[in-house]
Amino acid sequence: MASLRRVKVLLVLNLIAVAGFVLFLAKCRPITAKSGDSFHDIHPRAEVANSTAHGGSSIQDAVLKRLSLLEDIVYRQLNGLSKSLGLIEGYGGRGKGGLPATLSPEEEEKAKGPHEKYGYNSYLSEKISLDRSIPDYRPTKCKELKYGKDLPQISIIFIFVNEALSVILRSVHSAVNHTPAHLLKEIILVDDNSDEEELKAPLEEYVNKRYPGLVKVVRNQKREGLIRARIEGWKAATGQITGFFDAHVEFTAGWAEPVLSRIQENRKRVILPSIDNIKQDNFEVQRYENSAHGYSWELWCMYISPPKDWWDAGDPSLPIRTPAMIGCSFVVNRKFFGEIGLLDPGMDVYGGENIELGIKV
Repeated sequence: MASLRRVKVLLVLNLIAVAGFVLFLAKCRPITAKSGDSFHDIHPRAEVANSTAHGGSSIQDAVLKRLSLLEDIVYRQLNGLSKSLGLIEGYGGRGKGGLPATLSPEEEEKAKGPHEKYGYNSYLSEKISLDRSIPDYRPTKCKELKYGKDLPQISIIFIFVNEALSVILRSVHSAVNHTPAHLLKEIILVDDNSDEEELKAPLEEYVNKRYPGLVKVVRNQKREGLIRARIEGWKAATGQITGFFDAHVEFTAGWAEPVLSRIQENRKRVILPSIDNIKQDNFEVQRYENSAHGYSWELWCMYISPPKDWWDAGDPSLPIRTPAMIGCSFVVNRKFFGEIGLLDPGMDVYGGENIELGIKV
């Protein structure tokens, strides 16, 4: 069904492009931008189209300009969805590049209440673009690795309860922007019985219009807790691979291919993507060094140094074997996860799954 909807969307866009081309042939008149408008200010892809046209024939140049105009129209329509929610799209603005975002003194006063409510500066989050760029902290060798085109598709599952809408949507945008389209089967949002109004109709209307057929919303009728909410997401997933994430994350380019490749090699692997930190006060992205996960005698999960053989290899792009996990992000073959019994639905101890899944695997 999702694939059919995507095909319909592509057909509509192609029809719009053909109509634009026919209009060009009929009218053959230059495009004049409205006063104050600039393709470059609206969407960076327009700049790519313009640079591609450089040096081509006048006809090709005109066609590309018209296609850029059509893309601009579509983008304006989509961007309007976020504006109605008081949110921002695009790649610039505050917090661009993962730098600290700031508020004016007047805004700081307004931010105090939401900050206490969510545990992070949700008011500031609304001022940061849903598409903001963040640093790529991968080791150089990771960026040079090549992967096949036949990797399995992933269903990305976000779990939330009364999370700030801007943070959830930034997680969704980030996943779409940085996961190759042919590898992203779907995104599943599992709402564990939130009572915030903005997480009901506004959230559903936005994702259905912004990403038709790609994003599913699963609603728990009562508060189930983190573990059972994850299981509900697993039940709804249709991708060969399932990735479980908290709904306050941002992805970087190239995150998916090595993860999917490792599981394709061995379906019994559970992969924990490398995690950096997003600071709660200013949304600055803070680099974390590579590490494994272990647990103390009190059974608290913690970061530990990678094993000696990993250090001896001298290659930071190599995977790190680890006896435990951080529950906020892990990727696993969907069927294998079911075969080992998923996670214990009765587990209600914070962090218990960090140890349980490691033992099962």
